Amino acid sequence: MLIDTHSHLNFTAFKEDFDKVIKNCLENNVWMINVGSQYTTSKKAVEIAERYEKGIYAAVGIHPIHLSAGIFKTKINKEEIEFQTREEEFDEEKYKSLAKSKKVKAIGEIGLDYYYRPKTKKKLELFKEKQKESFLKQLKLAKELNLPIIFHCRMAHQDLLEILQRPAFSNLKGVIHCFTGNFEQAEKYLKMGFYLGFNGIIFKKIEGIDFMEIIKKTPLDKILIETDCPYLTPPQIKGRNEPLYVKYVAEKIAQIKNMSYEEIAEITTKNAKKLFAI
Repeated sequence: MLIDTHSHLNFTAFKEDFDKVIKNCLENNVWMINVGSQYTTSKKAVEIAERYEKGIYAAVGIHPIHLSAGIFKTKINKEEIEFQTREEEFDEEKYKSLAKSKKVKAIGEIGLDYYYRPKTKKKLELFKEKQKESFLKQLKLAKELNLPIIFHCRMAHQDLLEILQRPAFSNLKGVIHCFTGNFEQAEKYLKMGFYLGFNGIIFKKIEGIDFMEIIKKTPLDKILIETDCPYLTPPQIKGRNEPLYVKYVAEKIAQIKNMSYEEIAEITTKNAKKLFAI
């Protein structure tokens, strides 16, 4: 059994066939958590999860790129699968209502993303503050509901670590999704008790990031596997990523850890069930 702890079957890329994809995954003993990026996709994740007795779960939250600050312009990411951002303000009551579903297992994905950034210093500071403001509100919601958090962090680990090290957030549980920091940063997250999520990005070469070192040194009981589908397709597959392909991530981690695929599958499944109370 495998658990894809970060999928997006609630996204447009799966609009026509998510039921077929889910059926195929469940028949192959792959479970998944569909993660929201704003209200519409969070609501869709809950609706999909509630159609199944088990194996499909949801997380709700606003991804930082969807925050309305009057300075973030709509963009298209052509590097992976195209998508457009839609600006939104965080509405606590709407998300709290979604989180009442028994199928909601986390708040996420939430966090900080400084990849797309304004060019002027003044706008950059406003941009960062807007993200932090919404992030803090969502952290408080997670704490209030006693739910773990799925963290998104891109080019912002210093600021994310500063926030998470505050006494008010000392008892939070969660995973740093699609970890792309260095090992020094990984150590800090691990010391705070967080899990690290690995997906198809570990097959890529990224300057300043040694995925082999990070995976080797990360304790087995703090590793989660994910796809981030429809993005970050492993090189063994062409086109759209799907939860079923999380097996390639497990195989790569098994190779790096010098362990069997079955051992990694068992351990990461146990980790996912523990964190998300599945």
